[in-house]
Order: sequence, then structure tokens, then C-alpha cells
Amino acid sequence: MLTPVVALLAGAALHAGFQAVVTLVVYPALADAGRTSPGTWAVVHAAHSRRVGVLVAPVYLAVLATWAWVFVAVGSGDLPASPALVVSGLGSAVAGLTTAAVAGPTHARLGRAGPTAALLARLLRADRVRCAGAVLALLAALPAV
Repeated sequence: MLTPVVALLAGAALHAGFQAVVTLVVYPALADAGRTSPGTWAVVHAAHSRRVGVLVAPVYLAVLATWAWVFVAVGSGDLPASPALVVSGLGSAVAGLTTAAVAGPTHARLGRAGPTAALLARLLRADRVRCAGAVLALLAALPAV
């Protein structure tokens, strides 16, 4: 039976897996393109944005939907607000807020200004923070189940 915490675990696993692929494969390749092919950066970055956008929205919507279900269950008293849930929520919040406050704006600047060493480094750092948040959310969700 699907419960809020099982859905949370599934959403957290989806998010952590997606984020790990982005952190370990996608962004290093994007950064390499920026360092080695600045003349083709606009094409590479635009293609990346189109392709990854198709995946980002469903993953983040799934995470938000599972958290909405968890909040409703906690608010109704059907699910206790355990420390594991709180830590998992913090991990998801770190990933989401880092995306909104740092990674998204940095992508926009990279699209406008092109690949500078500082912007690429900022994007990679923000992405590692997002990955850490997503992995924390997953690890903390495990004992909640």
C-alpha cells in the first residue's frame, strides 16, 4: 500500500538518483564544454537547458507532491513528525532552495555572459550542495519508513 512515507522514500530516491547523475556526469561535461569550447558555448548550454528541463520539472514536482502528502498526513495526525522526517525535509529544502537561489540564476548568467571560470565553479559548487541535500533527504527518509 502506498503511504506518505513510502511515497516520500520513492520521491527522495528519484531525486537523489537524478541529482547524482547530474553532479557526476552532466555538469562536469557541461563545465568541460565551457572550458574547452567557449565558441560553441551558447549552443551547448541551450541544448543542455532544453534536455535537462524535461527531467527537472517532473522530478521536482514529484518531490513537492510527496512532501505535500507528508505535510497533510502530519497535520492530520496520521503521521508523527519524527526527527527523520524533519532531517529529510531539510535535505529536500536545501536542494530546492539551492536550485532556486544559486543554480538557476547561475545558469541564466552563463546563458547571457558565457562560460567564465567563476560562473562554472559557482554552478559546480551549487550542484554539489544540491546533491548533498538530495542524498541527505533520501538517507533520512529510510528510517521514517
